[in-house]
Amino acid sequence: MGSTGSVISIAENDLMMEKPQLFIVKIGGAVIDDEAALQQFTQGFATIPAAKILVHGGGRMATTVAEGMGIQQQLVGGRRITDAETLKVVTMVYAGWINKQVVALLQAKGCHAVGLSGADGNVILANKRQADGINYGFAGDVLAVNVQLLTQLIDQNATPVLCPITHDGAGQLLNTNADTIASEVAKTLAKNYRVRLLYCFEQNGVLSNRHNPDSVIREITPQAFVALKAGGVVSDGMLPKLENAFAAVDSGVERVVIGAAQNLAAMVNGNSGTAIING
Repeated sequence: MGSTGSVISIAENDLMMEKPQLFIVKIGGAVIDDEAALQQFTQGFATIPAAKILVHGGGRMATTVAEGMGIQQQLVGGRRITDAETLKVVTMVYAGWINKQVVALLQAKGCHAVGLSGADGNVILANKRQADGINYGFAGDVLAVNVQLLTQLIDQNATPVLCPITHDGAGQLLNTNADTIASEVAKTLAKNYRVRLLYCFEQNGVLSNRHNPDSVIREITPQAFVALKAGGVVSDGMLPKLENAFAAVDSGVERVVIGAAQNLAAMVNGNSGTAIING
């Protein structure tokens, strides 16, 4: 029995090595709001020597625009409550200005970027979020990812740039957490690629002391995550990020790292940030 198990393990490993490498990188709103940081990030992203997909958020800009229009914003557990007017704002900001700005910057750096919302090419199908006791409005949970379209784009040396606007297949746009989109795309494409998922934001990683940028937790297991939540070390927007990170590693994603956008090259090489491991 022992030798048979070894043969199966080797065969599975060889099969994994035959899969092409794919990097899925998610960038947060704070980097998008900083012109210099975004320039540096897009330069680094464009030079990743493998197939890649970029997923971007943009929450802070959307909040600024919405509040400037007198539309009050509310977040619960790091997730935006999306009423009808807020949906219009986030669609304009995410699928419009931010998406096309990022695409233009990548094109200028020699990266053949293609900007997509979830409705474009039916790339991300979602349903309206249902949660006990909380009405998230027009927030969406991912139902399906269009593997065929994304694979075709990658095969043509194009780089999909995905914004967090999805649709339900019946004409309704939905606002979906960008961390969730990155995780769901990574999980789905892990069947065909050796996927590495990188969550890039303004901090050096998950911090044990939010006031000390050097207090990076190098690895987080599921057990450690429970303790960090109970102790209040991680909260708010970091919670859905970590939940999605664990969902990804549990579904065959090769590696998940959370770290600073300016350290992207080191994250690609596994030398920076917080690694999420499943045991």
